[in-house]
Amino acid sequence: MVQGARHNVGGMSSREPFSGDGVRGVLHRPGTPGTDGLVLAHGAGGNCDAPVLVAAADAICGAGLAVLRIDLPFRQRRPRGPPSPHTATDDRAGLRRAADALRKIAPGRIFVGGHSYGGRQATLLAAEDPAAAAGLLLLSYPLHPPDKPDNLRTRHFPQLRNACVFVHGSKDPFGSLDEMQSALALIAPPPTLIPVANAGHDLARGRLDWRPVIDALLATEKSR
Repeated sequence: MVQGARHNVGGMSSREPFSGDGVRGVLHRPGTPGTDGLVLAHGAGGNCDAPVLVAAADAICGAGLAVLRIDLPFRQRRPRGPPSPHTATDDRAGLRRAADALRKIAPGRIFVGGHSYGGRQATLLAAEDPAAAAGLLLLSYPLHPPDKPDNLRTRHFPQLRNACVFVHGSKDPFGSLDEMQSALALIAPPPTLIPVANAGHDLARGRLDWRPVIDALLATEKSR
């Protein structure tokens, strides 16, 4: 399933191209293997090599989790362009396949999430099936399109039963921090919101202090 692997040297973490069972991406293996894992998916305009995903995967892998950043099915079909609303269910199925694949490597808790569109699809998957993930990591959740604050993407929030960690920039045009706080009141149990000062939708390309994110993620309980 893993092709072209680069092995750990001296206990250092490694990155390995990953391909199999309809999943394509990059696997980050921790130098000291743990039991938990995280699947990360990209935004509508990117791929698994988006800087924020690489930075998140490096930092979280350094805390002992296996991290699999993936190309969603729409990106596997074509190298550029946005996803179609008509194929979003395929992208959620791709997230589920990636979580199942990662369970063969990390038998503990499997978290699912991603940046923008990828994170949104993770929340939709968890709303449909809370058992799909132990918890969610949402980077720059696209609360609404820029300049369209009434077009909220929160209809499924009351159905979420997973522990959620949201990381959001103070200058994100897809939703202000105040708007995020209001929207997250729809979710029980109460999610964690970690603000990133002066960051836009790209979260400063991942140049942030990941320690609070890691602490919040590892503190989450299994979905109920």
